[in-house]
Amino acid sequence: MTRKFSSHPEGSKATRDLNKIVREKKIEIMQENKNIQTQAEDEIDLIQLAKTLWEGRRTVIKTTLIFMGLGLFIAIFSAKEYTASTTMVPQSAEGGSKLGGSLGGLAAMAGINLGSMGGGSDIPPTLYPKIVNSIPFQKELMKTSLSIEGQKKQVTFADYYLEIKKPGLLGTIKKYTIGLPGLILKAIRGNGSDAMLAPTSSDLISISQDEKKLIEILSAQLSIEFNDKDGYISLSARMPEAKAAAQLAQKAQVLLQEAITDFKIQKAKDQLVFVEERYAEKQKESEAAQEKLANFRDRNKNVSTARAQTELESLTAEYNLVYGVYSELAKQLETQKIQVKEDTPVFTVIEPVSVPIEKSKPKRSMMLVIWTFLGGIVGIGMVFGKEFLGSIKEQWSKGK
Repeated sequence: MTRKFSSHPEGSKATRDLNKIVREKKIEIMQENKNIQTQAEDEIDLIQLAKTLWEGRRTVIKTTLIFMGLGLFIAIFSAKEYTASTTMVPQSAEGGSKLGGSLGGLAAMAGINLGSMGGGSDIPPTLYPKIVNSIPFQKELMKTSLSIEGQKKQVTFADYYLEIKKPGLLGTIKKYTIGLPGLILKAIRGNGSDAMLAPTSSDLISISQDEKKLIEILSAQLSIEFNDKDGYISLSARMPEAKAAAQLAQKAQVLLQEAITDFKIQKAKDQLVFVEERYAEKQKESEAAQEKLANFRDRNKNVSTARAQTELESLTAEYNLVYGVYSELAKQLETQKIQVKEDTPVFTVIEPVSVPIEKSKPKRSMMLVIWTFLGGIVGIGMVFGKEFLGSIKEQWSKGK
């Protein structure tokens, strides 16, 4: 008798599990081999890079030394600069105009609306840099008197940079290398550029080429920052001499305070002018009414007619009305003068301008470190760049 055997289900499952374990193990071994191979390739690449860098060490050293010498040259011959600064906090007056409804009524009778003129308005500190960089502000700043070493008397900022200050060695090199095209164009144009900027109307602001140059210098040497968190303003000025830097910073501070103050109290001033004009008018009317009433009384001392009495009452009422308005305007005039004073902003100077003792530029040690580091980077780049170009040429030769 022939017996038939069938595979047991449990044996078949064990075989499948074993095969699965074997496959997973193979995959794990392959992954480990791949990782080992990749790590070996990375190590080979790093070793090759280090070898390339070592072979080109002379190039790196030479380039670093050249840049170090260049940095030392620039550090030694860079022009000195001193920075003077000041810190202040603007304190604006609180409250609006104290002119009551009586002045508004008087203005309305004259056909003028003062509703939008009450109180002053502030310039946000974030706009202070716009004021400092404006042409009128900088044109006024050019007139700053500076104490310059070697000069018997003070000279203006404009005269110093246009007639007295001479460029240093680096400035001369820059002028006749990078700035040579500009010198050629200036020589070709002559004075034509100044004529192009000549004013066409007395109401328009215009600048000459010299003023344009001075504005560029001022923009680079004068800086203002507003600390929004603490609410203070920092103003600084840089000049080749310490005392001149302090004088420029002081003048910029004064001009900035005047500009902000003028804007702040402009509306109060407009109101004051209006009240003064109305006051002068009513003063004349009051004097005329008083004179008219006095003359009538002198002419009619012994007259007791009804018509004379009526006219006397009419003249008296007219005088009382005019004098009442005049008296009210006199009060408002004094009130408005006080308002102008109250609207005038106050600047609390936390750190006043002082003559700097130490120069702010050049920082020679920092310049030397930066140029040396830059030289090392350039040298390393040259070495690897040469290696890269060599590999490209080699591949191109093989392909050819």
